[in-house]
Amino acid sequence: MSKEKNIQAQVDADKKKESTSVLEKIRRRTGLLVGIVGLALVIFILESLLGSGASIFGGNELSIVGSIHGKNIDRNDFLAKVENQLNIIRQQKQANDIDDATRAQVLDYVWQQYVSDMVIKPQYAKVGITVGEDEVYERVVAHPVPTISQRLTDQKTGKIYEQLAAPDGSLDPIKFRQFVQNATGDQEMFVKQMEEDVKNMRYAEKYAALIRKGLYTTNAEAKEGFKAQNNKVNFTYVIKRFDSVSDSTVKVTDSDIQKFYSDHSYLFINTETTRKIEYVSFDVLPSPSDVEAIAKDAQRAADDFKVKTIKEDSSFISQESENGMVNIQDMNKKSMIVRDSAIFTSPAGTVFGPYNEGAYFKIYKLQAVNSIADSARVRHILIGTVDPQTQQPKRSMAQAKKTADSLLVLIKEKRVTFDTLVKTISEDGGSKTNGGDYGWFDENKGFVQPFKDAGLMGTKGNISVVQTQFGYHIIEVLDVSKTRHNSYKVAQIFKLIAPSDETNQNIFAQANQFAGENNTGELFDKAVDAKKLTKRIGDNIKESDRQLPGLDGAKEMIKWVYTAKKGDVSIFTFSDKHVVAKISGIKNKGVLPLEDVMDEVKTLAIKDKKAQMFLTEFNTKAGGSKNVNDIATKLGLEAKKQENLPLASHNVEGLGHDDILMGTANGTKAGATSKAIEGDNGVFVLSVSSIAETPVPADLKMQKMQMDQATGGRADYEVFNALKEIANIEDHKSRVE
Repeated sequence: MSKEKNIQAQVDADKKKESTSVLEKIRRRTGLLVGIVGLALVIFILESLLGSGASIFGGNELSIVGSIHGKNIDRNDFLAKVENQLNIIRQQKQANDIDDATRAQVLDYVWQQYVSDMVIKPQYAKVGITVGEDEVYERVVAHPVPTISQRLTDQKTGKIYEQLAAPDGSLDPIKFRQFVQNATGDQEMFVKQMEEDVKNMRYAEKYAALIRKGLYTTNAEAKEGFKAQNNKVNFTYVIKRFDSVSDSTVKVTDSDIQKFYSDHSYLFINTETTRKIEYVSFDVLPSPSDVEAIAKDAQRAADDFKVKTIKEDSSFISQESENGMVNIQDMNKKSMIVRDSAIFTSPAGTVFGPYNEGAYFKIYKLQAVNSIADSARVRHILIGTVDPQTQQPKRSMAQAKKTADSLLVLIKEKRVTFDTLVKTISEDGGSKTNGGDYGWFDENKGFVQPFKDAGLMGTKGNISVVQTQFGYHIIEVLDVSKTRHNSYKVAQIFKLIAPSDETNQNIFAQANQFAGENNTGELFDKAVDAKKLTKRIGDNIKESDRQLPGLDGAKEMIKWVYTAKKGDVSIFTFSDKHVVAKISGIKNKGVLPLEDVMDEVKTLAIKDKKAQMFLTEFNTKAGGSKNVNDIATKLGLEAKKQENLPLASHNVEGLGHDDILMGTANGTKAGATSKAIEGDNGVFVLSVSSIAETPVPADLKMQKMQMDQATGGRADYEVFNALKEIANIEDHKSRVE
């Protein structure tokens, strides 16, 4: 007994040691605290914390939010954990507002923690898996795994946070170790979260490896696998297809349908609760009066545009155009989008439009006509604002201009050569090896416009400083084509043709009246038929869904779908439509009631009756014959041959997918004929003439390896799904959102 107690004491001590935070060990290894990394860093870092998980409700909707292994998840406990995560985000953003997307991510994250704690982690304990603090230290600090770098990446720039980055932009291990060493408060919470996540990942890796190592391909399995892949079968078959007899000619009774349903209930198991809706859409489109009002406003803008100077154009476009978008483009005759050919002969400042071009009224102003070369060749030196290696800000535009201007002076005074500056100064890696030269280009080349203009509107030998979004370029025009053409600079104003508030209210009133007058499933169906409305269907709607096809932002609608009864009708408003929906189907988890699958069961029952009829016909008319051609003649069918078909094949030429027929071909010996069998596509008889066998190698290591890899590749996914299925998880996240 004392020995058992000593063993237990040692186990308890080991567990206690394991539970010691790796953070403490990090501090022991790195010594005294050196300083506090700014809270601003944590604010950035925490942005990557929350990326997956869910919410809930189930059973008693007022007190629980779901269940796992039959254990209810208390709503208040769940929401308390959600609120803790939201508070972290509020603190990091220094704001109280939480958008819907972030809240949904937090709900998912918290729910997945429940699933992990109650479904996955108990398996680790059962098989004796442990993860020591040395392993965690190695993966978090000594040699950070990729997920650590991802956590320390600014989601806006895609780069490691500057405070933790090495000169090349990668994670600096010394800076990160110091950050971990000095972590307090929120920083410490963040480090412990990373530690816990890495620990869980390590547990999962060990568990997956244990499962994969427990799977083994035997010699017999390897032999059969090799044969299936390499052996080929030659056979003749005759089949009477199910589709050769119309379903309408086969009568099935209610008792036939009930018997088939009872005998094959496993076919109608619903693994997840779903809902089905039918709905009509009252689209909010601009009325003729709306279009007229927008046309008048567009004409006013066009008149005002005419008297604006070129310098005033951008400000005016920003004020008048949809979303303040300033759109000024250079076009030639081929790419011109203005429908009036007079633009090619009109003076600068001429305004065209407004034109109704579908979604917008468009107004165009010819700002300038320039004669440009058909093509040009330049070389350049880029003084950029961003470091090409780290993609971090390097200098301001003003600093870049000052440098470029100074270098231009040196070039013109011949105190330095252009080639030398390209090699030593230019920050354009794409042209540096070619002396800054991209070769000949025309106006269709994908360069930024100022760069193209410097060449196409320049003269041979000219050197100038040009600003682009990348910084400042010193550009020398090496050559231009002798042929030239006109380029037209066109400014554009877009006026969206959108419905007015009054139109929206009128359409809502129509939808609301329809919903009020047809507030039952029966009335809804009758009204849709009477008014000849287009009825749309949303099927297999899960409670966790947030979108429906064609209905963005359908969260409230889905929430209603899972609280209302079959036949209920309601109205919902979307950005561009009002929808009146009816719940037409409810499929709960488990074996579906016959009434919900009646059409499918009836179809299958008819197919089953056909099979029995065909089997009787084969057995009666074949008269015991084993010759497929003879059987085909007696049944008025055609015998077909299949040659060199791999045993592993699932498809038969001219027939399609038929696992039963192929399975029969696999199991029939050469020279033998099968009995009449019901297949996937009809009732058949086949005769195997020969099997071309490839000798099985003595060494089956490669075959075993391939089969082990195929099995192991499915292990993680299938084991996790099996555990979830056994756990009987009820997830109702939408009712908490």
